[in-house]
Amino acid sequence: MTAAITWVGYFAGTLTTLAFLPQVIHVWKRKSATDLHLGTLLSFTVGVILWLIYGIATGQRPVIVANAVTLVLQCAILFLKLRYSTASRGVSQPL
Repeated sequence: MTAAITWVGYFAGTLTTLAFLPQVIHVWKRKSATDLHLGTLLSFTVGVILWLIYGIATGQRPVIVANAVTLVLQCAILFLKLRYSTASRGVSQPL
């Protein structure tokens, strides 16, 4: 793979990964994720895991880095979704 194409991959990965940061901040600040569908979040998370496996298997660093960071952000969104949906039902949550 040429160096220019590799940098295109890193740039694309950076942009698509950073797109999730405002969502994490939004859910965290509002302490609510009721507008996020759990099925969509889970489906996307599995897709990111599969892309990460693909990147590792093929040795494509831009794919690995982008999907590893996206997975962390997606797991944060999932955690907050589950935490806040449980809290809204009146179940106390340990910190």
